[in-house]
Amino acid sequence: MPRESQQAKIDRAQKIITGLRKEYPDAHCELNYTKPLELLIATILSAQTTDKSVNLATPALFAKYRTAADYANANLADLENAVRSLGFFRNKAKSIQNCCKQLVEKHGCEVPRTMEELVELPGVGRKTANVVLGNAFGINDGIVVDTHVARLSHRLALTNKVEPEKIEIDLQPLVPRKFWALFSHWLIWHGRRRCYARKPDCDHCVIFVLCPYGQQLKRLQQKAKP
Repeated sequence: MPRESQQAKIDRAQKIITGLRKEYPDAHCELNYTKPLELLIATILSAQTTDKSVNLATPALFAKYRTAADYANANLADLENAVRSLGFFRNKAKSIQNCCKQLVEKHGCEVPRTMEELVELPGVGRKTANVVLGNAFGINDGIVVDTHVARLSHRLALTNKVEPEKIEIDLQPLVPRKFWALFSHWLIWHGRRRCYARKPDCDHCVIFVLCPYGQQLKRLQQKAKP
């Protein structure tokens, strides 16, 4: 597409938000949780696996371990067994236990409410911190960048960066701060339901006219027709 000014990109991003907001009015975090600690644990477990798989594993886990102290004092082998159905379960169990030990020692067993404190916890990066802040506490301190957000941000020509932190920096000026948490949900829902990685459903996409990738894909498909 022709070179786009920053203001034109902001205007287009607003139209994207309007379209996705209308299409997915109930978009929300699809990890199941009832309190901040559960969301923190679920998000750590969600690395390199699906939310659906995590949601299958967490009911029994959350029933057995109810507080940060429970995780901190758990037998590590038992904790590993509780999350064995998920990929990298040994590393995740160790991260959860070390994270909760720090919650006990430095935060009175409570999940902190600042980015600075969250990213100091073992196993917690900026993405996990953004998930917890935005969903458990309603704090729009950043934009979650997972594989769906990264893929759609590239397809929509909102960024050309690869690293999640740099993608987030590009997205923040385009999205009103009050929508930072929701913007991730809108893109994730759209990525899971329409803009698939291998075969996006452009024919039924509500933001097709705003998507350079989709427009180019259609042109190539039309040229390939006999």
